[in-house]
Amino acid sequence: MFYELRTYTLKPTKLADWLALYQSDALAVQTEHLGRLVGFFTTEIGDVNQVVHIWAWESLDERMARRTAMAADSRWMEFSRKNKELDAVMKLESRMMRPTAFSPLK
Repeated sequence: MFYELRTYTLKPTKLADWLALYQSDALAVQTEHLGRLVGFFTTEIGDVNQVVHIWAWESLDERMARRTAMAADSRWMEFSRKNKELDAVMKLESRMMRPTAFSPLK
């Protein structure tokens, strides 16, 4: 199993707008295509104005196939258009992680 940790740094005044757009236009599409959402968070201390979400994958090939299918979905294309128009995202970081032998998530 792999876990993808995605961190979006947003413009300070755009966090609420981005979350509303994501919930209305992207969450269902991502859940349908990507499948295993582990968690979705906002930061409170440290680097604020960030959204962090974690997705679980059986393999890197599975991730590639699922993300390719999602990218071809017209609903995702529409979210992407609105996301660009909102101009809220300053930075995106994506980390692929593998759990240790003693991790509760495997």
